[in-house]
Amino acid sequence: MNSLILTTDGVTIPQLGYGVWQVPADEAERAVTTAFEAGYRHVDTARIYDNEEGVGRAVRASGLAREEVFVTTKLWNDDHRRAEQALDESLARLGLDRVDLYLIHWPAPKQDAYVGAWRAMEKAHRDGRVRAIGVSNFTVEALTRLMDETGVTPSINQIELHPWLQQHELRAFHEANGILTEAWSPLGQGKGLLEEPALATLAAKHGRTPAQVVLRWHIQLGNVVIPKSVTPARIRENFDVFGFVLDDEDLAAIGALNADRRLGPDPATFG
Repeated sequence: MNSLILTTDGVTIPQLGYGVWQVPADEAERAVTTAFEAGYRHVDTARIYDNEEGVGRAVRASGLAREEVFVTTKLWNDDHRRAEQALDESLARLGLDRVDLYLIHWPAPKQDAYVGAWRAMEKAHRDGRVRAIGVSNFTVEALTRLMDETGVTPSINQIELHPWLQQHELRAFHEANGILTEAWSPLGQGKGLLEEPALATLAAKHGRTPAQVVLRWHIQLGNVVIPKSVTPARIRENFDVFGFVLDDEDLAAIGALNADRRLGPDPATFG
């Protein structure tokens, strides 16, 4: 499986991960175990998902060496002023002594506390409780302020990104500043994206599913990508995206689907 380097930390992150947003707490351990059996070695959770305990149980019971599994969790909006305590609580729920990546989940600009939270996360990084730190749902404006006021560039920004919302400006800013792009809702949340005729055509061309075509598009763009499913067959299908390549014409066809259509909250106002 492909891996990328978080350039500001020098940490290697598997490019394809397993996301557990909206996975119920009582299903998380089974779902993550299935993902590990399929070959995933990267799992993405968050405090607000209420499933860190199940994720941690799956990691500890997997039989995999801890260094083989990349674990991400996130700081929720109402914890910006208590980031160190919130990390302690996440580690306790996970049953781990460190996480590989800790993210500010949303900038929550009206609270105006994310710079202070970032400084607390820098300390956790120096102390070895997190291997890398980054952000999620940050705009160019929020990223610029964070970098200007702290002098520390986030290693990654996890954002809503799929063929309907391709985030050209934000991805270009990331590339210019050495920030990896990570895509959440990479398949469009089951809201019709995978029914696009262009994706059906490409799926038929490559003998794949529309979901596999979209995930392959993310991989070739250089995104870290974290599809979510609780269906074992689909978990395995989403991992099977390394045996084919989209050509320039295919990539252009997917590029033409961009509509700047956001399915989730607007980071400029949320929180």
